[in-house]
Amino acid sequence: MATITYHNVGIKAMSACVPSKIAYNRDLNAIMEQEEVDKVINSVGIHERRICESDVCASDLCYKAAKRLIEDNNIDIASIDMLLFTSQTADYRIPATSCILQHRLNLPKSCACLDLSLGCSGYVYALSTAFAYASLEGINRVLLLDGETFSKIVNPKDKVNAPLYGDAGTATLIEKGEYKDSTFVLNTDGSGEDSVKIPAGMRNPVMIDSLEEKERENNNIRTEMEIYMDGMDVFNFAISVVPKSIKEVAKITQIELNAIDYLVFHQSNKFMTDFFIKRLKFDEKKVPYCIAKYGNTSSASIPLTIVSELEQKLKGEKQVIMCGFGAGLSWATALIHYRDCHISPIITY
Repeated sequence: MATITYHNVGIKAMSACVPSKIAYNRDLNAIMEQEEVDKVINSVGIHERRICESDVCASDLCYKAAKRLIEDNNIDIASIDMLLFTSQTADYRIPATSCILQHRLNLPKSCACLDLSLGCSGYVYALSTAFAYASLEGINRVLLLDGETFSKIVNPKDKVNAPLYGDAGTATLIEKGEYKDSTFVLNTDGSGEDSVKIPAGMRNPVMIDSLEEKERENNNIRTEMEIYMDGMDVFNFAISVVPKSIKEVAKITQIELNAIDYLVFHQSNKFMTDFFIKRLKFDEKKVPYCIAKYGNTSSASIPLTIVSELEQKLKGEKQVIMCGFGAGLSWATALIHYRDCHISPIITY
């Protein structure tokens, strides 16, 4: 368990952008019986998702979110010392998407850029990275852009994954300042690598048959270039580590869990998240959800939830615990002390 506490660093502003196109889960009866459709909607809690057009990438959504953040907060772009881009659906394998975004946003050439790739725990990991850089001499502001377009790597005939994933891009500005300490607890269990995976790639080179749609387990259809998830494996993993991780953060920071203003989970499965809340005996009114209208946006889901649901609620001093968990297997929990964070209204692309 890696435990890190940062001093005098915090989040100044956040924003998010989603595609305007809506996909309704009620329309999935083309790939499953209506009874099964209803069961998925009721258990997972996803009614609709935002899906980008074929020529739109995660960087486009992040660019729009970043522009909104910069404009709404009158940020001098010359003051941004570093740009981090977090995604598993980057524009290219080479070059790094952060470099492309630095140019599009007209950030100074002195701005350091770095791409990070991790699954649904990615935002918390990336936020820790941003806090780490902002803690160093020579870096005062870090722009963290987290976006995913999983619609590009999910087969629409896959009954497991098609109802789950949506697209989104987010922006978070981290800076030095008079902020209270924030603490991160980061964990990994690589023995679960097969639970969420795209099989074809470098280790299993892409061949012609990698692009062929095939019937898989339980009549699911996908190619080797599209994402596979063992839902039960992920469910069992999450319920075994997530509540424990949240309790660990509360213990380390010596804060009563009920004193937390908001508990923000990765938006994967409402049934599972409700289970976490009951096990933690936490006030469900302080747990925001956006899964019903945006689905699972992977690493972008935590910042998207904050922007979507807490826009007017993080004024003054607030304590927020956030927890991401998923592919890797990887999980990360953080206690963030917010102070007058400006959250822009969510925008569409």
